[in-house]
Amino acid sequence: MNQITPPPKIEIIPGSAPFSEAQRSWLNGFFAGLLSDAPTPLSAEQGAAVMGGGEGDDGEAPWHDQTMPIADRMKLAEGRPLRRRFMAAMAQQDCGQCGYDCHNYSEAIATKSEARLNLCVPGGKETARMLKSLYEEIDKAPAAPSSATAAAPAAPAVVSEAGRSRDNPAPAKFLSRRLLNGKGSEKETWHIEFDLSGCGLDYVVGDSFGIFARNDLGLVDQIIALLGASHTTEVRGKTLREVLLDDVSLSPAPDSLFELISYLTGGALREKARALAQGEDPDGDAATLDVMAVLQKFLRVRPHPEAFVEALEPLQPRLYSISSSHNATPGKLSLTVDCVRYVINKRRRLGLASTFLSERINPGDELKVYVQKAHGFALPEDAKTPIIMVGPGTGIAPFRAFLHDRRATGAPGKNWLFFGHQRSDCDFFYADELNAMKTSGLLTRLSLAWSRDGDKKFYVQDRMREVGREVWTWLAEGAHVYICGDAKRMAKDVERALVDIVAQFGARSTDEAILFVADLKKKGRFQQDVY
Repeated sequence: MNQITPPPKIEIIPGSAPFSEAQRSWLNGFFAGLLSDAPTPLSAEQGAAVMGGGEGDDGEAPWHDQTMPIADRMKLAEGRPLRRRFMAAMAQQDCGQCGYDCHNYSEAIATKSEARLNLCVPGGKETARMLKSLYEEIDKAPAAPSSATAAAPAAPAVVSEAGRSRDNPAPAKFLSRRLLNGKGSEKETWHIEFDLSGCGLDYVVGDSFGIFARNDLGLVDQIIALLGASHTTEVRGKTLREVLLDDVSLSPAPDSLFELISYLTGGALREKARALAQGEDPDGDAATLDVMAVLQKFLRVRPHPEAFVEALEPLQPRLYSISSSHNATPGKLSLTVDCVRYVINKRRRLGLASTFLSERINPGDELKVYVQKAHGFALPEDAKTPIIMVGPGTGIAPFRAFLHDRRATGAPGKNWLFFGHQRSDCDFFYADELNAMKTSGLLTRLSLAWSRDGDKKFYVQDRMREVGREVWTWLAEGAHVYICGDAKRMAKDVERALVDIVAQFGARSTDEAILFVADLKKKGRFQQDVY
């Protein structure tokens, strides 16, 4: 952690009130917190309060459902030890973007071996705020008496091999990109390729690929202009422009930025900043406020660049499902990436990593990457096991990898892919590949669904119901089912379709069908890679 010695100067707008004692105390704490690296070890009593002794904690996690709102998850975790409530606050996707799964991230926070509370990217501000609130409860636990045994020193951190974790990335070379959509598509999706031969990384299908993208230079320079600063101003031993490009997140605006602004202004603006820092939405625009939008909203407030940077969150890597097989193309890796662009209040917003990969990096350039091992998302151990894959849109990525891998290894198991998108003539990703696989017999069945080709929207779950009898037959033969794609809607709809199929063709009640699908999950026969 870079230290600030002394704390940076702060510009105050003309006419604002002088700092009160409480404000000075907050600012001192704000910067003091930035100077501290290591969390204080737990006392014995605090450890018991956080970890629990088993009472009221049966080990189950009924909140572990990515479609459940955080308020409902926290209600289910009421009365549990803090470590379980930490878990309920996570996004429940087990995506690995934090470097853990949801359970292990919560355990690391609870034991204070992980001090970063902002690593759950899918959970966003909701998760970060809840974790911060829960974390404060640790210090409210009774302090250890003076005679208590000192806490054992933390084990030294294990440095992983380069490219095996977000904390130790490796350099990889960007090779190429190819647009997957045809003319007339409303989407922009790219097939992206990398050369891993220089860093020696390998992977297995089902793993994800972490990318450290750079912020957009145009956005960075606009922010510097709003600060009234020079891009060459030194911050953390670099120029301000370099720090904003590579080190900090520029979207969404963190609560700490609103807190800082609340102490640099007065009156109604101060109250508005305080409200935003507490998760309120005084103007109905909180969900749209990225860092630049905040500087525009509080246009007369110009924090010192160093204070401004310290109030921002670190720039997080982005994870993508790998769409290639190391067994098929050793030394190379590919992704399938939707480019994100949208407009809010006449200002164009850009997805960080997607536009970095689609337009801001050139063939031959190096970038920092790592392989994130999958948590329970992999091909069956028995290569003869049939698989059913449901992956609309970019959800096809890991299933393209599965198919390439099964072909490369000569796996004899049957393969059934459900793929869907908007229009068949311009959104059929990898059409030539998939049709060739079907012709060769590698792809046993290919079921397609196009939501915009007809008058009525038609999705992969609708196609599954149409061929439900055959799906049940494959399940009865021991098939594994995989889903990749949107966590909030698609995954839930597909699982419901599967329950309906089991009930109808497996001659079960709805409750029995739900239990059947739950049993598939427990046995590893129903796996999801959702985001």
